[in-house]
Amino acid sequence: MIYRRLQFSSAFTLLTPNLGSGDMTLRYIALLIAGLSVLTCKTWAVVDVSMEDRVDVSLKGQAEIPCLYNLKEPAKIITWFTKLPGRDQSMKRIYYYGDHGEVIEEGSDYTGRIKVTHSHEPQNRRGTVILIIDSIQLSDQREFICIVHNTSSDSGEGHTRLQIFNSPSLPVIEETHTGISVNAGEPSKVAHCTVNDGYPRPNITWYKDTFPLQPSDGDIKIIESVTTNSNGLYTVESELLIKVERTDEDAHFYCEVKYFVPGGVRMTESRKINITVHYPTTEVTLYRNPPDRLIKEGDTVEIRCEGNGNPQPLFTFTHNEKGDLKSEHEMLLLENVTRSHSGTYMCQSYDPESDSDAEGSISITVHFLDRIVVTPEDTVLDQGKDLTLTCNALSSLPTKTVWYKGDMRLLEGHVLELQNASYDTAGMYICKVTVPSLPELREEKSVQISVRGKPKITEKMSPINKADRSVNLTCYAQGYPFPTITWTLADGQTGQPVPVPKAETQKNDTGVLSMISVRATSQLIANCSATNELGTVYVSRKIEAFPRVTTTTTQATSTKGTRFTVPPKQPHTGGGSGVVIAVIIICLLLLAILGSVLYFLYKKGKLPCGQSRKQDFTKEKASKDDIVMEMKSGKSEEAVLLQGVNGDKKSPTE
Repeated sequence: MIYRRLQFSSAFTLLTPNLGSGDMTLRYIALLIAGLSVLTCKTWAVVDVSMEDRVDVSLKGQAEIPCLYNLKEPAKIITWFTKLPGRDQSMKRIYYYGDHGEVIEEGSDYTGRIKVTHSHEPQNRRGTVILIIDSIQLSDQREFICIVHNTSSDSGEGHTRLQIFNSPSLPVIEETHTGISVNAGEPSKVAHCTVNDGYPRPNITWYKDTFPLQPSDGDIKIIESVTTNSNGLYTVESELLIKVERTDEDAHFYCEVKYFVPGGVRMTESRKINITVHYPTTEVTLYRNPPDRLIKEGDTVEIRCEGNGNPQPLFTFTHNEKGDLKSEHEMLLLENVTRSHSGTYMCQSYDPESDSDAEGSISITVHFLDRIVVTPEDTVLDQGKDLTLTCNALSSLPTKTVWYKGDMRLLEGHVLELQNASYDTAGMYICKVTVPSLPELREEKSVQISVRGKPKITEKMSPINKADRSVNLTCYAQGYPFPTITWTLADGQTGQPVPVPKAETQKNDTGVLSMISVRATSQLIANCSATNELGTVYVSRKIEAFPRVTTTTTQATSTKGTRFTVPPKQPHTGGGSGVVIAVIIICLLLLAILGSVLYFLYKKGKLPCGQSRKQDFTKEKASKDDIVMEMKSGKSEEAVLLQGVNGDKKSPTE
């Protein structure tokens, strides 16, 4: 701490009180005499008083003002005075200490707010007097005087100034909410900063990012105002005006407040703000959505126009330099596009503020795949003839063509060659065209190829067994025009016609399938005839019925019931196992020889073959209701054994 040491004579001490209300001339004379006495009469100075030049204290806080003196004995009289700043330099006593104790002056600004402590250290010849002031007010910022008297009525005097501090509120910044144009001729208001209730007066500094701003001619203006509030504290307001540039839209502006506190300086920053900068559009860019995917007919496409200015200007769209298209601000919506939407789209902008315009363009292609054309279309082809089918579809992208017949893939390519047509050639042919780069584009077309000729029964009349006692007979005939299938039934014994059940008929790409359900209790003859304008064909079958007799030890060897018996198993004995093995080996050898002889006779024609022999290897007992139906061809010795109601399946060779 820096102390100011003053020495005064006793004569000056006595004269000073008498000058409190005198004229200025006498005051100056007294001061002159005091100065001369200090310079020339050092023997008069007997009391040294030291005080700080300034004592800092916060508003509403407590101040302690020390007064130090050098005396061998404690001071006899201690007096505290105050002196207001300004023209009135009179001193007002606020405290007195003497032989009769201490006195705090009544009616002063410090009545009830002050107290004084006094201590003395004889060994150091030093005394300390401290004036304590509670509830510091702004009016306490003044000069305080400490006067100390010794026992010889000599005195010393010290002076200090009390400095009051109050930290201001946080700075409040308000930005300009409207956009600022770069074309403005004068600096435009960017923001306003306010800080309240500071003491001494706070200082405001403006920043752009990390750089402080200073007023400059034509580009930056800072307008500041200071207001003294009713409580004596200061409110400082500052307004920043600049000529903005386009890069300022990304800058951060804020104000910094510096204020004084006891013993130093502090700083507080406001929040950072951005400003809206308006500048004209000089370049236009177009975007489409979806951005990367290929566009096909039927899609929805968005075209957006974006300028590099702010705010976005007015946009107009044209297609292939024709007409203004209806759009919503910066977006053009194309729904259910067709190939006619392909081309160049141009976007033009106009900025009325700067009277400037700009334009940009984008090209789009709408891809397509036309309907398939197959030549010739549905065709009737004579047997043995050749036919060439071609399949084509116009597309904006490379295609892949594949021919199918039903689910069977035939070949890849546009041309399908059909040679030496037969009934197997007839059917439905499908041409499929795809676009590998755009799988959503695919088309297919079918063509019916019919082969002309008289009917042909390609599948012999065959039975289809059911779970009941009826047998389903089917007959399938090919030919074009499609044949008509007719059924007849006759009794095999009397030759009398038998009523024919209602037939179920199904037609497919190459022929007609007919089915009837019959119940045979005796021999029947079934005829299936297929007729069209080119001819008639038929097949005939004999259906015989006879009881089936089955046991666990009997096998039927013919339709006449010839059977052989398998001997029952005998219990094994340990001693005869070798004999049994030998018998089995001999039997196998005999069977092998017998088989060789029979095969030799068959090859020489000595053994009749082809006769129907039916065998039943069922393990269930036959009932009276079991019926076996045999179907024989009318033109050959071929026979088919049909199943009755027991559900056993037998092939024609059994």
